[in-house]
Amino acid sequence: MRAADEALIVIDLQNDFCPGGALAVAGGDEIVGAINGLMSQFQIVVLTQDWHPAGHSSFASSHDGLEPFSVTDMSYGPQVLWPDHCLQGSHGAEFHQDLHADSAQMIVRKGFNPAVDSYSAFFENDHVTPTGLEGYLRTRGVKKLTMVGLALDFCVNFSAVDGAKLGFDVSVDQSLCRAIDLDGSLEAALLGMTDAGVQLNG
Repeated sequence: MRAADEALIVIDLQNDFCPGGALAVAGGDEIVGAINGLMSQFQIVVLTQDWHPAGHSSFASSHDGLEPFSVTDMSYGPQVLWPDHCLQGSHGAEFHQDLHADSAQMIVRKGFNPAVDSYSAFFENDHVTPTGLEGYLRTRGVKKLTMVGLALDFCVNFSAVDGAKLGFDVSVDQSLCRAIDLDGSLEAALLGMTDAGVQLNG
């Protein structure tokens, strides 16, 4: 069992990010079994869950004439526009059926503000509005974070970088992640995480 000051953060292991989903990440379902095994090693497990209202501003369908995976400018900076995904209460927003979700002590729902997307487990994409995860981890005495899940180059990346900036000792197990790799996003994410002091394993 890992030490009491270590936590496992499982990022967005949801149906819409797995094969057959609205924003499927190739091989996203391949990591579920090993993540279940890893969850059993941690005393503190947190799951994150994309949780969008219909008509979310990050959906391409909310912008006339713009296509999925194009980029537009929001008040908080550039925003990739996605296919509609992880709608609140939908099958796509549910965790993968094989994930041992009941093993988690906390679930952080993100992206529910219709005007701001939220990749990171710690902040919305304005980089200011907190999710509350930091406070939970601090009060639990957590100092070290291991991150796994989907997608490596977006939500895992943003979560890991923010965690490192907040002073946590962060590692990412790449073997238990899968990436979208949109226009070089994977390489950029790996470089950004390394620069932020995130340890890349696997």
